[in-house]
Amino acid sequence: MSTARTVSVPGDKSLSHRALMFAALATGESVLRGVLPSADVRSTAGVLAALGVELVTSWSSSDTLYVTGRGRRGLLMPNRELDCGNSGTTTRLMAGIVAGHAMRATFSGDASLSRRPMRRIARPLTQMGASFSFASDDGLPMTVQGGELSDITWVSPTASAQVKSAILLAALVSGCSARVQEPTRSRDHTERMLAALGAPIFVTEDAVLLDPVGQLAPLHFVVPGDPSSALFLIASAVLQGQPLEIVNVGVNETRSGAFGVLQRMGVALSFANEREVGGEPVADIHVAPCRGLHGVMIGGDEIPALIDEIPILACLASCAEGETRITDAAELRVKESDRIAAVVSNLRAIGADADELPDGMVIRGGSRPLSGAIITHADQRIAMAFGVLGALSGNDVRVDDPACVDVSFPGFWELLASLRAAP
Repeated sequence: MSTARTVSVPGDKSLSHRALMFAALATGESVLRGVLPSADVRSTAGVLAALGVELVTSWSSSDTLYVTGRGRRGLLMPNRELDCGNSGTTTRLMAGIVAGHAMRATFSGDASLSRRPMRRIARPLTQMGASFSFASDDGLPMTVQGGELSDITWVSPTASAQVKSAILLAALVSGCSARVQEPTRSRDHTERMLAALGAPIFVTEDAVLLDPVGQLAPLHFVVPGDPSSALFLIASAVLQGQPLEIVNVGVNETRSGAFGVLQRMGVALSFANEREVGGEPVADIHVAPCRGLHGVMIGGDEIPALIDEIPILACLASCAEGETRITDAAELRVKESDRIAAVVSNLRAIGADADELPDGMVIRGGSRPLSGAIITHADQRIAMAFGVLGALSGNDVRVDDPACVDVSFPGFWELLASLRAAP
C-alpha cells in the first residue's frame, strides 16, 4: 500500500472575506494569517482600501495581513466606483456595510458578476432605511445610499448566507438589531465570527438575532483551509485510487455537506485532530482508496451546505456505478454561470451521460474514457471540476480557461499535477 501524501489547501475564501471586513470595522490593528490571496479576496481588500482602510501585506511573499481598522462606522466615502471583480461575496456583504454608513457608493464588477442578482439584498436593506438604484434590472452597476438604519425582522424566502450576512453587517455598523429567519440553515461564518468577537448574537433553530453592538476588538485570526478547495483534491485522489491527507481544513457543518455525500458514495473519508480555531471547527482529512463509487440522491435540506460543491460531485458521479440525481438546487442557475446547464452540457461534450432538471441534474455513471473540450464560462468551479476528470489516466479533457481558477484557488493546477505524478 502506498503512503498517503500530505498536502494543505489555501485559506477558506468565505472566512478570508469576512476576516478582512471585520478587521476593517474593528478599533485597532488586526493580524490575519492564512488569508486566501485569490482574485476574489483581493477584490474585498481593494474595496476596503477605497473606503479608507489601511491594509499592509505582500500577497506574493506572505499570507499575513495587517489591517488598521477604522471603527464600527468609520469608513470614508469612496471617490471612485467599488470594483468587486468577480466576487459576489464582496458585493453583497460590502453593500450591507455601506448601507449602514452615511455615504453613497456605486458597486461594479466584471461581466459575469454584473449578471448576478442583487435585489435579494436590496430588499431587506431598503426596509432598514438604505436606498438602491440599478443600471439594469437586477445586476451591477448598483448604487447604494446608506444612512441611519432601523431594526429589522426579515423572513428570507431562501437560505442565503450572503443575504443574512448583509443584514447582520448593516445592523452591526448602524448599531441596530436584526433578526433573520431562513427556511433552512445557511453558512454561519458571520455569526461565528461575531460571537468570537464578543458581539451579542443568538442563534436558534431557524433564526439569528443580533443586538446592537458597540465597538469591535481587533482580530488575531488564522484562516483554516477551504473545504471546497479540499474537495477537488479528495475527488482526484479517489479517482486515482491514492491515499491522501489534507491538513487544517475547515469542517463547519454548514459547509461540509459534500463530505457526507462522498461517504454515501463509498469514499473512505475520516477526520482527525479535530479542534476549534477562532470559533470555526477544523480537522485533518484522511482519504483511503475506496473499492468503488456508486450513485446517490442529493437534495432537500442538505443542499445549502454543499451548493458550491455540486459541480465536482457531478463529475465524480460520472465515474460512479449507477445513477446520481441532484434536486432542489435551482440556485445553481444564478452562480458565476448557470452551473446546471454548464455541468450537464460539458459532461455530454466529453461522453458522459447526463440530463438537466429544472432544479438539478441526473448523471448516469460509467467507466468509459472521457474526452473532449470544456467550456468553463469563466467559472472557476466548472474549470476545477472538469480538471479533476482531465487528470485521470486515460481521459483527454481540455479546459478552455484554466486561469479562471485564480479567483478562488491559486496554484490549483500545479497541485493537481503533483498529485497525479505522486507514486
